[in-house]
Amino acid sequence: MRLFFALWPPAKTAHSLNRWANAVMHEVGGTLTPTANIHLTLAFLGDADPALARKAAQAVSAPRHDLHVDDGQYWSHNKIVWVGPRSAPAALTDLVKQLQGALREAGFKLEERAFAPHITVLRKTSSPRALPLLPQVEWPVTEFLLVRSRNTANGSAYEPVERFPLT
Repeated sequence: MRLFFALWPPAKTAHSLNRWANAVMHEVGGTLTPTANIHLTLAFLGDADPALARKAAQAVSAPRHDLHVDDGQYWSHNKIVWVGPRSAPAALTDLVKQLQGALREAGFKLEERAFAPHITVLRKTSSPRALPLLPQVEWPVTEFLLVRSRNTANGSAYEPVERFPLT
């Protein structure tokens, strides 16, 4: 089972980010991330045992917090437009540190690069001249999810496997 851990925004937040990305897409082209797939990846596991991932996640005890999506950028090396926090809140950094530590302790091999919180909203784009201002959105982070990813004829489909509440 192909798995990852992520934060999922409230529906209103996802719709606002999707509308913004749709406007950007008219200038730069590319493939829009469907509203239902908008998320912030915390740790990608690949093909993994969900029971082992679940057990590792249960060791995490992190606080609820708000995620401020106040930055949008284009990464030329992989031709994506992303949005995210200008700086990661301490609570998010702590959540990721705890989760990745528990996953490594359980034997998972994770990427070695530093965590860069971002939400991919467009793929395969050309470079924008300038990105429009982001809408002000509220993203209260009250839980993180273990998610299954499946490839379909219409792209990736994500299915929540389990939700882990924050304190």
